[in-house]
Formats: sequence, C-alpha cells, structure tokens
Amino acid sequence: IISDAFFFAALISSRYFVDGTSRPDTLIQELGLVLTAVLLLSSLSAYRAEVAASHGDTEGAKRWILLTILAGLVFLGGVVFEWYEAFHDFPPSTGFGTTFFTLTGIHTTHVISGIILLAFVYRRAARGEYGPDHYWGVEGAAKYWHFVDLAWVFIYPTLYLVGESVEMGAH
Repeated sequence: IISDAFFFAALISSRYFVDGTSRPDTLIQELGLVLTAVLLLSSLSAYRAEVAASHGDTEGAKRWILLTILAGLVFLGGVVFEWYEAFHDFPPSTGFGTTFFTLTGIHTTHVISGIILLAFVYRRAARGEYGPDHYWGVEGAAKYWHFVDLAWVFIYPTLYLVGESVEMGAH
C-alpha cells in the first residue's frame, strides 16, 4: 500500500507538470462529487463489515461486504460514463486528457482489484471462515478499500477542483 501511495502521489504531481492547473469546462463536476460520495460511503460499509466480522456477525459482515462491492460497481459505472463523455471533450492526446485518463484509469484498476478481493472475502465469509478471533481477511480487504478511497480523496480535487476552468476543444 505504501508503494502504491507513492505511485499515486507521483501521478497526481505529474498532472501539474503536464498541464498546469487548467481544467476543461466540460468536466462533469457533479459526477465527480457523486463518485466521491459513493466511495466515501463505501468506506463506511467496509468498516461496518470489519466490525461485524470482529463481533462474529457473519451475516452482517456479508451484507456490508456486498454493499461495499455494489458501491464499487456504481463508482465504476460512473467512471465509464465519464470516460465516454470525456473522450470527446478532452481526448487522451491532450495534456489534461493524458493525466485524467491515466489517474482515473489506474485508480479504476485498484477499484476493480478491491472488488475482486472483497468478492473472495465474501465467499470465505459465506463459508463461515471468519469469526471474532479470525477475521484478518475482512480487515485486510477493508484496509485496502480505505486506501483506494483515500487515493480518490486526493485525485478528486486534483482533477475536478484545482485550477481554472477553461474551454478545451478536442485537438
């Protein structure tokens, strides 16, 4: 996780070197905010899964894990929609497009990895493999999910909030 944190920090920093602080006026601000809210709420559900598992509440842990997976899938759907829109407004060949698609793409691969990890943890929970003295899998998956969410907390302002909104036609 620490090496990934440095990787994300380098990518976020590169945004300013590649394109300065300008951002396209066609960037869907509301969608970025909704995606952020979905991920922050998913951290709450991941935490609740961890707490449920620590108390031996397998059904609760499974329910919260599924909710976290669902939130991750909603996030992915929003990103795919935004990529479709963004590809026409600021394609990857533009400075902002390069950093936008790189940052969101790499973050998305981490979200997908987290969803897969959570699915494995759910399967193990369904088999009754976790209890109050043994729930490391749930705890580890939740920690990874929190990291993915934390990365987005830095990506969101970098892409959506910082800088002047300018008209950027497709090049």
